[in-house]
Amino acid sequence: MEIIILTLFVQNFPNPFNPATQIEYALPKATRVLLEVFNMLGEKAATLVNEEKEAGSYKVEFSGKGLTSGMYIYSIKTNENSAVRKMILLK
Repeated sequence: MEIIILTLFVQNFPNPFNPATQIEYALPKATRVLLEVFNMLGEKAATLVNEEKEAGSYKVEFSGKGLTSGMYIYSIKTNENSAVRKMILLK
């Protein structure tokens, strides 16, 4: 029986946020990571990470400066899995 360890991806904090929030994730092994933020129309607002990362825990700050208030979606994709969360920017 093979045990699969998923990437840990927790809700951003604070949420709602203004002007910035932190997104945390942990990797059980080295992998390519793509962390992106989209508005509710599906338009990309930011690419926060797009590179190979070593195993370990990471924190990424996302700034809402220049964006309008509202709900945003952020997604993380690795070679093995993906996850999506919602966050709210209140100005």
